[in-house]
Amino acid sequence: MSCILITGAAGGLGWALAQAFHRRGENVLLADMNAALLAQRETELATPARVATLAGDITHLAHRDALMDLAQSRFGGVRVLVNNAGITHRSLAEKTDMAVLRKVMQVDWDAPLALALSSLQQLQAHQGGIINIGSMAGWMPVLGRTAYCAAKSALAQSFEVLRCEQAQHGVHVLMAYPSFLDTPIEQHALGFDGKPASHARSMVGKMKDAGWMAERIVDAWTRRKKRVYSDNLAVFGSLLWRLAPDLYLRIMMKKFAVELQQ
Repeated sequence: MSCILITGAAGGLGWALAQAFHRRGENVLLADMNAALLAQRETELATPARVATLAGDITHLAHRDALMDLAQSRFGGVRVLVNNAGITHRSLAEKTDMAVLRKVMQVDWDAPLALALSSLQQLQAHQGGIINIGSMAGWMPVLGRTAYCAAKSALAQSFEVLRCEQAQHGVHVLMAYPSFLDTPIEQHALGFDGKPASHARSMVGKMKDAGWMAERIVDAWTRRKKRVYSDNLAVFGSLLWRLAPDLYLRIMMKKFAVELQQ
């Protein structure tokens, strides 16, 4: 017996992934900072024997340790860790408090890596693996996302290395790269001072549904893929950044020009 541990599981893509795995008969351990919403989600899944929840801050060592202990005692360990919890910001670097930039790095890179490393023993025992929710912003620069781009880039590189290192132990890593999804992460984006951002996000292409992306991710995991993307437009943007970076920057600065006015 084992479970799927999903962070940031009370809403958005995390909740969509929880439902997708649950529909496939998996035991799920849901983690989130929102205790009230997390309790509601547990009730909605309506299968007490297959669901456990634990509210807390994923950046805290004590919470990460508690998740590992609960997974082991309740389900026999974690087979798949889904690093989904994350935050973003919309603010120019020169105006942003360093505490905000550090917080984004801590939540989006430091905590997922720390949780993955602490779960390796359980993952190895179950020949499982890790699903990381990255971002196309980790591949290419986006105005007003200094720390977010840096954190998602660090996440991608760190886990590409970890995949190679853990292959000998039977642990697989899937990197998921959503683009613009309809999730609360952007509604809760931080501004330069750590308070909610005051302006709406800019975007390219069409907004995608979180449930649609969740199914793509679970299907990719089932097929043991290494990477899964959102749409061709996002992939084209990342290729353009590599092949013609100056052209990409001109287009990006036009599309996200509103960020320069904040």
